[in-house]
Amino acid sequence: MNKLEIACFNLTSAVIAQENGADRVELCAGFEVGGTSPSFETTQKVRALITIDLNVMIRPRGGNFAYTDAEFEQMKLEIIAFKKLKVNGFVFGILNEDNSINTIQNAELVNLAKPFPCTFHRAFDEVSNVFQSLEEIIECGFQTILTSGQAKNVVDGANQLAELVLKASNRITIMPGGSLRAENLMSVQEKTKATFYHSSAIIDGSETANADEIRALKSILK
Repeated sequence: MNKLEIACFNLTSAVIAQENGADRVELCAGFEVGGTSPSFETTQKVRALITIDLNVMIRPRGGNFAYTDAEFEQMKLEIIAFKKLKVNGFVFGILNEDNSINTIQNAELVNLAKPFPCTFHRAFDEVSNVFQSLEEIIECGFQTILTSGQAKNVVDGANQLAELVLKASNRITIMPGGSLRAENLMSVQEKTKATFYHSSAIIDGSETANADEIRALKSILK
């Protein structure tokens, strides 16, 4: 059975995700910038209310993915703090100024996060050399890459996603995400042959996941 992760920007969404069959929650703040680190307090409340897997985004701000030394130190402190809440994994991605993978900083955070698995987020869609970057991310120790296939959405990126799934060859999970909805999931699934999918399930202009949309997504995944 293929699996579904729901990006949640508030406590309500996390509860809706669990109640309607999601396999994992990716908890974030900063909806307007595509996700930033949630607060410790919100994460604590979510962890107390859901039993499905809970991954936490580690991103100090919106904008690009090259961080200052101070921002990198903040990311390390957040991982240390969130580990105490018994989350199930972390989501982050650090690039160099030229949009190549910052292998040193990423590997350091992956090691700091152990034994919890890490997902390289959609910073991947900004990289300059996609297949070289795939290999470097695997080498850093990530277990998943969240990507739209370097397109504005998963439909436009489906061919690239399919190639990434093939090249990943079970060494890392390629998780399509980016405007993924029930209306396009079947075609994306057929084309990419991915096994884990990512959606906010937001369909009404709010910042809260829609229960019907989550159920529809789950019903399509085989």
